[in-house]
Amino acid sequence: MTSPGRTERLVLPGVLTAEQAAQTVAGIAAVQREDGAIPWFRGHHLDPWDHVEAAMALDAAGEHERAEAAYRWLARHQNPDGSWYAAYADGDAAEPADRGRESNFVAYVAVGAWHHYLSTGDDAFLDRLWPTVYAAVEFVLGLQQPGGQIGWKRESDGAPVADALLTGSSSVHQALRCALAIAEQREEPQPDWELAAGCLRHAIRHHPERFLDKGRYSMDWYYPVLGGALTGAAAKERVFGPDWDRFVVPGLGVRCVDPNPWVTGGESCELALTLWAMGESDRAVEILRWIQHLRADDGLYWTGYVYEDEAIWPEERTTWTAGSLLLAAAALGGDEATTTVFAGERLPRGLEPDCC
Repeated sequence: MTSPGRTERLVLPGVLTAEQAAQTVAGIAAVQREDGAIPWFRGHHLDPWDHVEAAMALDAAGEHERAEAAYRWLARHQNPDGSWYAAYADGDAAEPADRGRESNFVAYVAVGAWHHYLSTGDDAFLDRLWPTVYAAVEFVLGLQQPGGQIGWKRESDGAPVADALLTGSSSVHQALRCALAIAEQREEPQPDWELAAGCLRHAIRHHPERFLDKGRYSMDWYYPVLGGALTGAAAKERVFGPDWDRFVVPGLGVRCVDPNPWVTGGESCELALTLWAMGESDRAVEILRWIQHLRADDGLYWTGYVYEDEAIWPEERTTWTAGSLLLAAAALGGDEATTTVFAGERLPRGLEPDCC
């Protein structure tokens, strides 16, 4: 089990003690396979985005060897076109369970790689993973549309899907900025990436019509802020507007989908991270305190709770839910790597050309 001394940076009064944080880290580590893969839970599938989220949580807790093993797994299983499949079965063969290739899933390796480098200062790691990150970004930008938005996937037969998701594109925006930071660190400028990031940010900020309408989902509400496209007054206007009352359930957490009476740990922790990035740390801590009703005896967290039925649902404890909680705690605790990738002030912004 992770030593409580290594998780002191994750302590939040009224939310997590060092011992509780260590137990949560140990819960993620227990699910991680020997080959580095981190499925949702044993017997369930792995998806590349949530795999990275859990790896970042391990780094925030000082478990750098485990985190690096997760990135080695990605490097070994990357497709020739730079992508990963949307889901892999939990098993030694890592058989694809969904052969679609989703753009935000592919891009997120850049966030994880930069976070790991900032956590460790390991230049050799960055050198090894650069070809993986480069190929992933090139795959994703192959799906960028003329308006800047990112098509959300390629089908299993390789056909591109031009429709763009606001949540996914916002996550890609964060990933492009981290990829640009890696390129800067390596002194390998990527001007095309800079233009792509700027055009994407412009689309998110000014052209909601370029994205599919998924306004029922809370992620579409806060992700433009979490992904760094909306900041300052624009961020506060969005988060504290009418959708706050649609999605925030006081005392319980954040709805995943309106009007369903279902709060989820992942969305709650991501909103806490969003609030922290906006300078609203007290509100962030309050939300993390609310969702402790989802904590299980093993230190992991149930995915969600249907409050009208007073029932845990689904009955699963996912590594990515625990990971999102630990990353929110790390940001609030001032962990430099985590604050850098989620606050964004020290990430390259890219360029917004007039054509956007």
